[in-house]
Amino acid sequence: MVKYYTTTSLFKYTWEQVATGLWQRYPNPNSKHVLTEDVLSRYMEDNKLICRRLLTKTNKVPKWAEGLVGRDNHVLIIEESVVDPVEKTLTTYTRNIGLQKIMGIEEKCIYKVNPQNSSWTDCERSAWITTRRLPFGFNNAVESFGLNRFKSNALKAALGFDYVLTTLYGQDKLKDHPLTIKEKFKDTVRKTADMAKSKASPMMTRASTS
Repeated sequence: MVKYYTTTSLFKYTWEQVATGLWQRYPNPNSKHVLTEDVLSRYMEDNKLICRRLLTKTNKVPKWAEGLVGRDNHVLIIEESVVDPVEKTLTTYTRNIGLQKIMGIEEKCIYKVNPQNSSWTDCERSAWITTRRLPFGFNNAVESFGLNRFKSNALKAALGFDYVLTTLYGQDKLKDHPLTIKEKFKDTVRKTADMAKSKASPMMTRASTS
């Protein structure tokens, strides 16, 4: 069975900036699940840049699915891209080559100039989620899980890429970016917890020696 999903993201940067920044989108605060990225091939054809890359990602598996896929949550992803500087489009195609026996996810992203503002860029993202014939009626659960996980990851991916673009081209706006604020909050919580532990340790030591 196949489930289809589509969404659009807006990046308030030029197409040239987006097309350049795409190759630098890892790492970012929302991409900690991306472990490696390797270029398999890159060449020009008909004035278009065509690239194929291999990505390794982690993908947390819910407890109920461990019996199907095991606990190894490393997944290999193939990413193919076509950059057309004349038409000003950048198209990426990604598909998983791991866990194919359970579920296949194919994604297509088209980055192009926003029709209302030529200084902005739209990303049209489409996904096809395919589940295999699974035992014990797991198909519906796997389909729902795959779709919900993709929706969540699509939002995180767009926000993470926007953070990279802001780092590259909008330093004056970086301090107000949602991910910057989130990281600062996490850092504050971490420091507060460490301070509480450091204060608690001497008290525990005195209590144990009294």
